[in-house]
Amino acid sequence: MRRKRPSPIPPRHGLDAARLRLPEDGTWATLLEHLVERLPRVTPGRIEQMLREERIYGMDGPLSVDTPFDPGSFIWFHRDLPDEVPVPFELKVVHRDEHLLVVDKPHFLAAIPRGKHIQQTALVRLRQELDLPHLSPAHRLDRVTAGLMMFVITPSARGAHQTMFRDRKVHKEYEAIAPYDPALTLPRTVRSRIVKERGVLVAQEVPGEENARTYVELLEHRDGLGRYRLVPATGRTHQLRVHLSGLGVPILGDDFYPVLTEKPLDDFSKPLQLLAKVLDFDDPLTGEHRRLTSTLRLAAWDSLDAWARQP
Repeated sequence: MRRKRPSPIPPRHGLDAARLRLPEDGTWATLLEHLVERLPRVTPGRIEQMLREERIYGMDGPLSVDTPFDPGSFIWFHRDLPDEVPVPFELKVVHRDEHLLVVDKPHFLAAIPRGKHIQQTALVRLRQELDLPHLSPAHRLDRVTAGLMMFVITPSARGAHQTMFRDRKVHKEYEAIAPYDPALTLPRTVRSRIVKERGVLVAQEVPGEENARTYVELLEHRDGLGRYRLVPATGRTHQLRVHLSGLGVPILGDDFYPVLTEKPLDDFSKPLQLLAKVLDFDDPLTGEHRRLTSTLRLAAWDSLDAWARQP
């Protein structure tokens, strides 16, 4: 396997530099000409300014406005940061050793930089708060879901722990608060085919070969609500939310299922009542068995009124 070329510039604000490979052919005389076409969301004036400020690098150092177009070469640069709504909730460390960091991620905090969420993400905040510039995620967790998320501290351990999740060698348990339906027979294993199209916000269950499977158990109920234990055997996008909605008991605070509802990014009220509760696995480096449990609680179970008034 070909190793990825290391960046000649260090992370900034907890973010790695963006890396671009230039095409093998083209009619551009200069790098500037190519980038103006390659980066249509950045104004030509801003690209020129970045070159003059020596913010765009090649393997041998900063590049200039007059740098010729070099087919097949690599360049690195830090993108301008967008304005973001601060997420006013803390990350709590649940476990840390030489290689692993496991935290309780709060609701509304994205896991990794993407789209409108860059600095207000678990990865970037942890890199900055704990001074861990090489920290990387072992898996992902939805922005609106709270609970356990694992990161890898040492780059040499990254592959082993990411593969552990890819190969489904990590037992995961979730907890959810949803309406209680006395007619619903539980426990049961929900099986269906879930499809999520690129560019479409919601996933849907469709006829066809099964690709999603979730064990659903009712732990207790009171005042018309149930506390559910969910154990996914597969990892489709929004799987737990789709399956509970399909059972007629959509998770409290779900703005996607059964009906998509637009919610502003600065609205932190009524968080989705879904918690990544348990990570259970054998450490791929030491063989040690670990079972980690979230320290968080779902607010709606303690007080429906308090949940409705959050934050």
